Amino acid sequence: MSAEISIEDGRVRATTLDNGFRVVTEHMPHIKSAALGVSATAGARDEAEAEGGLSHMLEHMAFKGTTSRNARRIVEEIEDVGGDLNAYTDYEVTAYQARVLAEHVPMAVELIADILRNSTFDAGEIEKERHVILQEIGERNDMPSMVAMETLQETCFADQALGRPIIGTPEKVMSFDRDTIRTYLDKHYAPDRLILSAAGAVDHDALVAAAERLFGDMPSRPAPVREPGVYTAGSARIVRDVEQAHVCLGFDGPDSRDFEAQFRTQALAAVLGGGMSSRLFQEAREDRGLCYSIYSYAEAFEDAGMMTIYAATSPAQAEELASLALDVLERAADDITEEEASRARAQSKAGLVMALESPMRRAESLSRQIALRGRPIPMEEVVAIVDRVDASAVRQAARVLLDGASSSAVYLGPESGGLPHRFGHAA
Repeated sequence: MSAEISIEDGRVRATTLDNGFRVVTEHMPHIKSAALGVSATAGARDEAEAEGGLSHMLEHMAFKGTTSRNARRIVEEIEDVGGDLNAYTDYEVTAYQARVLAEHVPMAVELIADILRNSTFDAGEIEKERHVILQEIGERNDMPSMVAMETLQETCFADQALGRPIIGTPEKVMSFDRDTIRTYLDKHYAPDRLILSAAGAVDHDALVAAAERLFGDMPSRPAPVREPGVYTAGSARIVRDVEQAHVCLGFDGPDSRDFEAQFRTQALAAVLGGGMSSRLFQEAREDRGLCYSIYSYAEAFEDAGMMTIYAATSPAQAEELASLALDVLERAADDITEEEASRARAQSKAGLVMALESPMRRAESLSRQIALRGRPIPMEEVVAIVDRVDASAVRQAARVLLDGASSSAVYLGPESGGLPHRFGHAA
């Protein structure tokens, strides 16, 4: 092993194998089960234009049969012991996960290793899974809020992989075959881009030994260069015959490398639209009755980020609601109070503590920390950053968003509605 890190009195440990494969675990006393998974630090933003949706397709196909297990046997083997398998694809990560009782951890690790290293990508299974994904795409297209948010992502990161839908398009999905999937897997799933994370009733040394046996022979190879993420302001208008208008506003935010700026922007999002006490909820819904649903959130990528405000309202009130949302942000840069900042800190800390109580969320958090920062982060270090987010810091975050690139906007709804002229051609 080339390196080992131990924190939190030895409860959290991280080890790197000689080929770069990483293992990070947290032993959680009094937990009788374990959550574990292997994350690949490759996702939708690592795809070439012709590969849009390929990371997601690979995630689906990993469960469709290996050289020693067919698709049915994969799910039966985990469910025979009361466990479950899951997976997800994001822009920067694809994760394969299991939740089992402590005594079944070795089997779960071996099963995940099998689907990652020995999948056959049978042509018949690929053909069936294409149609499953087409149904998934159709389902998402029937959700106006999802379409509006994906369009905002595309608008904020135009002509980039970071702006394309994770799930892909029907045309791209129909073009993928076994060779396409295998080539992508071999290119992006190098050992130094794979992280085995686990939390709960886990034995770190035993997992390291299993990782050495199951992944230690993978050859190291250079990682592909990731296309930079560049925020591009813009606007879009999508006319649909729907009951409500969906309004999304986007702002250029900090990337995940700037830990402190990330927390400041998250606090700002909480103050603006993080709950029923937030400014947007109180002003737009409670005071003016402009909407039922309104919220904001911040998202950070490796080298880019964005803050989003979303609301659904009547077409006739879309302009008023969009203007109000921007006005609320502009006022926040001047008058956020210590009381609001304290509430945002409390929400952030509560989220951290609640995550500590979930083995799966803890395992996912450890994997992200290793991927982004190369080490597990002690809780007191995170809390110290949160505690520094006072009213002045949150106001600073608002000013940075307003002083940076122009805001982006998306309107989805009936022809009769739209956005104010201040949001460009989406009016």
